[in-house]
Amino acid sequence: MPELPEVETTRRGIEPHVIGRSISRITIRDKRLRWPIPDSLPAWAEDQTIVRVERRSKYLLLVLERGTVLVHLGMSGSLRVLLDDPTPTKHDHVDVELDNGIRLRYNDPRRFGAWLYTEQPVNEHSLIEKLGPEPLTDAFNFDYFYPLTRKRKTKIKTFIMDAHIVVGVGNIYANEALFLSGINPHKLAGKITKAETTLLISNIKKVLARAIDQGGTTLKDFVGGDGKPGYFAQSLNVYGRTGLPCFQCESLIKEMRTNNRGTFYCSHCQPSR
Repeated sequence: MPELPEVETTRRGIEPHVIGRSISRITIRDKRLRWPIPDSLPAWAEDQTIVRVERRSKYLLLVLERGTVLVHLGMSGSLRVLLDDPTPTKHDHVDVELDNGIRLRYNDPRRFGAWLYTEQPVNEHSLIEKLGPEPLTDAFNFDYFYPLTRKRKTKIKTFIMDAHIVVGVGNIYANEALFLSGINPHKLAGKITKAETTLLISNIKKVLARAIDQGGTTLKDFVGGDGKPGYFAQSLNVYGRTGLPCFQCESLIKEMRTNNRGTFYCSHCQPSR
């Protein structure tokens, strides 16, 4: 968390305010993120114009005239548009001030995010080059996905959360897509049928699209570029609902641990088989 819908919500929120604007100044208050922010970032980026704001997986990409700034929100980060200059708080680590006075402020209490840059094509960057396809594109389809599952003994939830297989299907949305597909999270990837595969692909796309439409999911810290929380939490079927009745059958939602992550499911709607 934040996952793909939250990052896409952030991208859409900041994009109208920054396209075509020049970076006047970058202020780094604490460079101790997941990877230290390069000392050279301000001098490299300042006076460059932001050409596009893109997203690849969970990375925000500020495409400049001569390279790209890669921003990762980590587990607790947010990037907000500020029309004035309020006093920075404890966890406001980076400010990007634009030539029109607007600034982007990066807040990250847990400091698991990142601010990096590259002058090379961004798809060649070591953090990007081996990522799987975007789930909301035509590249994520049955002909691509089903052959990868064959003979795989990985649990299907773990499998769809592997960014080398498909990007952006984080824990919340993996739980929700599997529930809508009637697939038990611990079923082995190699055991899912063709019909289940078709349904799962469709529901991954559906869940992510719905979450983006609702501004992402705010459980604790996340706010979008406009400072507002996401509302998809109100639409969750299983995630975080341990012990509550299933909306479909009224059986109690169960929780188990998968790779140290909470896995939520309905044993009636998602039987082990």
